[in-house]
Amino acid sequence: MDNLAPMFANEQNAAKLLDLKPAEFRFLVDGGHLPRGRDLGGFVRWDVEELRRIIRGEAIDGIGGVKW
Repeated sequence: MDNLAPMFANEQNAAKLLDLKPAEFRFLVDGGHLPRGRDLGGFVRWDVEELRRIIRGEAIDGIGGVKW
């Protein structure tokens, strides 16, 4: 179990995953460019897979039929 991949990340680690400073990450979240974290029993965490889909452009809704 040494190679577990995180499912959720705190703000600092979520920022690191995107190669951002925490303040830059917070700016993007506050601006609506990234999703807000989820409250998990008083701890705010970001879904790592959701962040990956956003960065890859796979989380865009409504343009599934567009051919580039």
